[in-house]
Amino acid sequence: MHRPRFRPLLLTTTALLTASVTALGVPMTLSAQTLNSYGMPGAIDTPTAVAPAEGQFSADVSYSDYGRRVTTSFQVLPRLTTALRYSRIKGIDPNRDALYDRSFDIQFQVFEESGWRPSVAVGLRDFLGTGIYSSEYLVATKQVTPAIRVSGGIGWGRLAGAWRRTDYNDEGGKPKVEDWFSGPARPFASIEWQATDKLSVLAEYSNDDYEPESDADGTEPPDGRLNLGVNYRLGDTYQIGAYTIGGDTFGIRASVALNARQPQYPSGLEPAPAPVRPRPSPAADPEGWSGAWSADPTAQPAIQTALSTALAKEGQVLESMSLSANRAEIRIRNTRYPIQAEAIGRAARLMTRALPPSVETFVITSMKSGIATSSVELRRSDVEALENTAAARIAQRANILDAKQYPGDLLASPGIYPKFSWRLAPYGDIGLFDPDEPLRYELGAELSGRYEILPGLILKGRVRQRVLGTQTQKAPKNQITNENYSIDDYLALDAEQQAAGNNGVPRVRSDTRMFAGNGGPTVPELTLAWYAHPTPTTYTRVTAGMIERAFGGVSAEALWKPVDSRLALGAEVNRVRKRDFDSVLGFQDYEVTTGHVSAYYDFGNGIWGQVDVGKYLAGDKGATVSLNREFANGWRIGAYATKTNLSDEQYGEGSFDKGITMSVPLTWALGTPSTQRVTGDLRSLSRDGGSRLRVDGRLYETVRETHSGKLYEGWGRFWR
Repeated sequence: MHRPRFRPLLLTTTALLTASVTALGVPMTLSAQTLNSYGMPGAIDTPTAVAPAEGQFSADVSYSDYGRRVTTSFQVLPRLTTALRYSRIKGIDPNRDALYDRSFDIQFQVFEESGWRPSVAVGLRDFLGTGIYSSEYLVATKQVTPAIRVSGGIGWGRLAGAWRRTDYNDEGGKPKVEDWFSGPARPFASIEWQATDKLSVLAEYSNDDYEPESDADGTEPPDGRLNLGVNYRLGDTYQIGAYTIGGDTFGIRASVALNARQPQYPSGLEPAPAPVRPRPSPAADPEGWSGAWSADPTAQPAIQTALSTALAKEGQVLESMSLSANRAEIRIRNTRYPIQAEAIGRAARLMTRALPPSVETFVITSMKSGIATSSVELRRSDVEALENTAAARIAQRANILDAKQYPGDLLASPGIYPKFSWRLAPYGDIGLFDPDEPLRYELGAELSGRYEILPGLILKGRVRQRVLGTQTQKAPKNQITNENYSIDDYLALDAEQQAAGNNGVPRVRSDTRMFAGNGGPTVPELTLAWYAHPTPTTYTRVTAGMIERAFGGVSAEALWKPVDSRLALGAEVNRVRKRDFDSVLGFQDYEVTTGHVSAYYDFGNGIWGQVDVGKYLAGDKGATVSLNREFANGWRIGAYATKTNLSDEQYGEGSFDKGITMSVPLTWALGTPSTQRVTGDLRSLSRDGGSRLRVDGRLYETVRETHSGKLYEGWGRFWR
């Protein structure tokens, strides 16, 4: 097969750019991080040891005759880079027209560049998956001039031109540790020259001969080891690039990068808070300072009404209040600010303006789902004295306490309960990384309602109407015959027959497509939930109804979490039944009891972990381990893995459940305060093993926002 030779053209272009830039005297300094065709720090195919900025999230698309790759990468920690990749490789599997492959990468920067010492990193490419790109490497990078960066390293596997042949009938999905850093090792190198503030020129020496891609469909392997490319940056967010592999195969790539620590809009777009009002002198208000006002039975209702009105303008609901001559407690529900410390700081300011001078102790109790989750105790004199100082100073004076659920002296604000709210908005449902359909979507309208009957007793639901999309009803595959059922044939099967065609595993997630494509209204959720706070350190929840689109029933949970403890312990039990595919409120025969005991630990710096041990929806038993990172502005990203007693064959492709979760606050994108978030779950495959019930409002997520670790991490916004 004849292909045009791009190397002379690219070399000529590079020479012209060099001459032009040199003649013009354009200052050349390497700027933003360059990503390679694998969506990781690198040149074209080879890696570099330069770590992106902490919190950077990138999405990268690359295309060449050797395949198409879509990669999402995230800089979890200052030196730790992770990536999830989805690739389409034509002809590599003789049993399929194209193979859709999922792979994970990880790179750790061992040393940062300092003086004469280069930065050094170690990495694993495609260490979870079928291993098509499987390789390991050690790489060093040095900035030799402001405009030139060189890298060199040693690679194993594909980076050494040694493809580890893969059995595509294997379930995959497990790390093959025995292969790491094994086999021949060969060097690679790259150089990047920043020609202008936007354009960089790349050259690398790579040993990857693309054997698996060229073996299957007649695509020629690279003629040489030299790869050349150019990369063009549009600000700090966008990159586009073009490159040649071996001088004769042309490729292009594009990426978008966002940083979780840098909002898209400048901060401070929300209205300025009311300033602290210092108390008058005792001589100017002797009755207020003496507390004589407290004998007036009309004093608290009038003060509470005024404070409630002021808080409402700040997006906060004053649910109840207690007031004495020297102490005041307010219980607030924050509906506006994504960082609870900001809501507390604004409430403290308003208390200085509404309360009589004799009140010295402020207690601000946060309410979530009708239960008190924490109390912040402040001295009024500290609030007055420290308003124009760093927030850390008042943090040192504040006491964060376990809240008492019913202290007995609270006066409820009128008109808070019962409360009904509703919302009509568009919705989007996107499915990614399916082996047969890489991208599916559904768009429509969603009507949601919430009726808070009493504190902690909440009735809520959602109704959806599909408008358009590519998600259609589709029966799953019979794992025994390796053929898809017809929809009618699948509907005729009972739960036992469904499991028989699935290696004996009940269908709890693998037939999710059967819930899609409904032309009429659907009810994804319709529940009655009761939240309680029986002791200062324990919380409970009971949820009943249509809990999620696939299951309905009853879910009960208890959580032990002292406000200042890094450790939390929980237990959950569910009795649920599978819902009908088409009927709005109907059920199928499959019924199961599931349950887990859980441990949560806050490591600090926005990192917390979770371990769940118990029984899952398919009746399998095992454990889930997850690790999460949250930045000060609310961005969250996490990774999880579940292993149960199902065999690899029973679980199916992927061997065990694993994936990445992401949650982005709307405030970060819009610049205005909001408690709403956009969440997503990227997983290699959705199988039946290791599947948990999807319950909204689990307790740890409910109380964590207002406990000491999270509050102190966001305390910098107290005076905002």
